[in-house]
Amino acid sequence: MSSINYIFLIFCLFNLETHLVSVHSSSSDVPINVTKHFSFPNFINNPKILHDVKLLGSAKFSNEKGSLQIPNESQDTGIRHQAGRGLYSFPIRLLDPTTKIPASFQTTFSFQLNNSTTDVKSDYGGGSGLAFIIVPDEFTVGRPGPWLAMLNDACENDYKAVAIEFDTRMNHEFGDPNDNHVGINLGTIVSDKIINLSDFGVSLKDGFVHHAWINYDGPQKRMEIFLGLANQEVIPTKPIFSEIMDLSPFLNEYMFVGFSASTGNHTQIHNILSWNFSSTSQAFLHYPSSETCQGKILLENTSTETTATTKKSSKDETPRSFLIFVAAVVLSLVALICFYFISKYRRSAAKSKSSIDEEIHRPRPPNKPRRFAFSELSSSTRSFSEIEVLGSDLRGVYFRGKLGNGNQVALKRFSTQFLNTHGADKKRLLKEIKVISHVRHPNLLPIKGWCQDKTEIIAVYEFVPNGSLDKWLFGAGVLPWTRRFKVIKDVADGLSFLHNKQLAHKNLKCSSVFLDVSFRAVLGDFGFVLMGAESKQFELAVCNGADVFEFGIFVLEVIGGRPRVEEMDEEKQDERNLLDFAWNLHETNEKVKLVDRRMGSLINLEQAIHVMEIGLLCTLNENKGRPSMEQVVEFLHDMEKPIPELPRTRPVALFPYNSANTGLCNNYSCSLKL
Repeated sequence: MSSINYIFLIFCLFNLETHLVSVHSSSSDVPINVTKHFSFPNFINNPKILHDVKLLGSAKFSNEKGSLQIPNESQDTGIRHQAGRGLYSFPIRLLDPTTKIPASFQTTFSFQLNNSTTDVKSDYGGGSGLAFIIVPDEFTVGRPGPWLAMLNDACENDYKAVAIEFDTRMNHEFGDPNDNHVGINLGTIVSDKIINLSDFGVSLKDGFVHHAWINYDGPQKRMEIFLGLANQEVIPTKPIFSEIMDLSPFLNEYMFVGFSASTGNHTQIHNILSWNFSSTSQAFLHYPSSETCQGKILLENTSTETTATTKKSSKDETPRSFLIFVAAVVLSLVALICFYFISKYRRSAAKSKSSIDEEIHRPRPPNKPRRFAFSELSSSTRSFSEIEVLGSDLRGVYFRGKLGNGNQVALKRFSTQFLNTHGADKKRLLKEIKVISHVRHPNLLPIKGWCQDKTEIIAVYEFVPNGSLDKWLFGAGVLPWTRRFKVIKDVADGLSFLHNKQLAHKNLKCSSVFLDVSFRAVLGDFGFVLMGAESKQFELAVCNGADVFEFGIFVLEVIGGRPRVEEMDEEKQDERNLLDFAWNLHETNEKVKLVDRRMGSLINLEQAIHVMEIGLLCTLNENKGRPSMEQVVEFLHDMEKPIPELPRTRPVALFPYNSANTGLCNNYSCSLKL
């Protein structure tokens, strides 16, 4: 009993010391300001401007005016129904994710709006104006006309964006009061606040150069907007807008800032002549914990000081204190000896379990894949609750989880039916997971680790907040062509890298492609194969060939905006199978009919059809011209490079597939048709 009390006393003292260190840590967090500033006195085309400002859509640098101009009037397609953006190339920190306090920023810019001589006298589809925008990515271009290139159909209600629009068209459906106003838009095209500039004697369409000042106080959540002529060197005394406005629900930690503008039937040239931007956000320097080198030094210093104090006081103690000390030492030795024999017995009784725990909890470098305990993954998913389910397929169920360190992960829990498949080799499945987990590439979704527990096998992936491509491609929104083309190239790069590493994906489909925070495509949901001891070289050839074939169908899905097999009316049964439909259109030289019409006029049709032909090339029989992924990457990254001529009619022995396909290389009966 005495030994237990002694151990308990030591434990309490240790906890007290740890608590004091943690209190010291939390109370010593130092707030700092993260600042960003840039300035463009003009936009004359030079290497620095090209590096610092990214142009999207119909935008250009005008050396004649030294401006950022939208639209690009030198385009052959004309300037009606054009949309463009000019963004600062690097993300700006605009929100503290811990406190949810938005950053303070100040931006000033001079701009000029000139009506074009090619104006069409029609009120239908018109819309011209300029907007200062804060957006979550540097790829999206919004719709032309009244949307001012701010948003498009893919931007749903939770799309985080802020815009201050300088609108010169009245659109009743958006609640515009007139054709001369400033609107503040928070995640939607309909303005939350509208300022009628006629009340201030300002006309945006007078052809003069105007100067705008936008100031936002993040902690106070107050926005002020000033507007004057360019020859005004000082800010006006009276703002056109000054109110409390909380931007935090519409901001990510990092955002892109810049300008967007568009034209409709009515055209207008929008010039941004100068631009200055400054931001200040708050962050915290954390006191080092006991796990860091600095923390250990602090603990050692604290222990040294405590020891010195103890020695000083011990000089005044009586011999009785010495006897108590000796007794405590003896009791401690007895307790340690007892614990030694008990722990030795327990170690010998549970040797196998200890070895597993050692593998799970062994310290590892950051981001190195590891083995997880089943209890840890169960806790992270609330005991694999239905509310954490992300999706499922024939192989298993996908769950969202949150680990103890706060990191989010996506789990693939393989089903019992899949693991009990005839001829299944579970050891090989785990080996494949471990091999893939050590492969790193920007276009491959990292595997954080795995779990093997009795009958359970779970793969742990890094969580991707933007979800899988199929939800963006086949949902209510519309991905623009520029982003679709980038997704195709990203997936090709990832597959080519795998093939060069003598590996294969084995499960390529739209639901296996994920979009990260910058909408870069990453390949995940690998099709780990459960097969016997067949030839590795034969299997690799089969799976690589199947990857290329599946990539071809994937390209058609991305271009067409529809799944590979789709329910159709009876009169359209010939369009039900996407691959059949694409080859039929190729035979009749009508491939343009496959292009997703929802993308509107901002698509490069010639480029899309060329990419479609590369996709069809991938679906050829391997001995009839199917390229390798390395060749496909060359075709996609050098669009001037000629590709082999497609046969006029569809080959008869194409790789079969169906809507439930989960990796063609798993079926050797199919592989013989390669």
